[in-house]
Amino acid sequence: MVAPRAVWKGFLRVGSVACGVKIVGATSEASKIHFKILNRKDGLPVKSAYVDEETGDIVEAADQIKGYEADKGDFIQVEPDEIKKLKLTSQHTLDVDSFVPVTEIDTRYLEKPYYLIPADGASLEAFAVLRDAMAKKRVAARSCVVLYQRGREVLIQPLGKGMLLTELRTQNEMTSQDTVFDDVKSPKYDADLLEIAGLLIDKKATKFDPSKFEDTYEDALIAMIDAKRKGKKPPKPVPQPKENVVDLASVLRKSLAKEGVNQDRPKAKSRKSA
Repeated sequence: MVAPRAVWKGFLRVGSVACGVKIVGATSEASKIHFKILNRKDGLPVKSAYVDEETGDIVEAADQIKGYEADKGDFIQVEPDEIKKLKLTSQHTLDVDSFVPVTEIDTRYLEKPYYLIPADGASLEAFAVLRDAMAKKRVAARSCVVLYQRGREVLIQPLGKGMLLTELRTQNEMTSQDTVFDDVKSPKYDADLLEIAGLLIDKKATKFDPSKFEDTYEDALIAMIDAKRKGKKPPKPVPQPKENVVDLASVLRKSLAKEGVNQDRPKAKSRKSA
């Protein structure tokens, strides 16, 4: 298996300690189904193009420029070189300005993972010392880096023989949980229901194992395409979920029985709703 190419090369620096590092992509879309847009009339692929909104003429890449709409219909043109000059982050150094406890990381802000590895043999010792010291202290390093022409806040954590670098969302990108959760009520329920639900959870407890993850949508796409290729009918769709549970205690007990759990425990009294 060919290792992915580095997307960034530079230095990781903590105080006066620096070592050469490389950032390598940790995810791949190679196994995903990719569609092309076809002309329904002749079945041939079509391609997209930028066109002038007024004339309808195709605008070639050399004539395209970014624009910010300051007022309705009034655009400020921005050249690529002008954007490059705005980069406040060093393009070649991951400067670590602080460390945060791993237990305090809010996973909502984690966006895209990369692997961080030593750039060469000369960098190995310093890299290993920093990695192992972070692992011992159970902390992650906060830094920023320029990737794909844009400065990005990142978090760096020890991971096996290397490190994991993860792009971070900014607070402005996050929707406040209060705006979503404010209208969620806290209903009163029989305490025994909690005990029964706990039994069901205990029965299904397992380890976090990504190898067991399935992309059911991707699997369904593959099955549908395979059926069409063979001239067969597509697989039956997954049945829709049933309506809201009315007798929660009964449903929980049925789930426990299905899992083979001994139910000689609390007999819950559920409030029925219309």
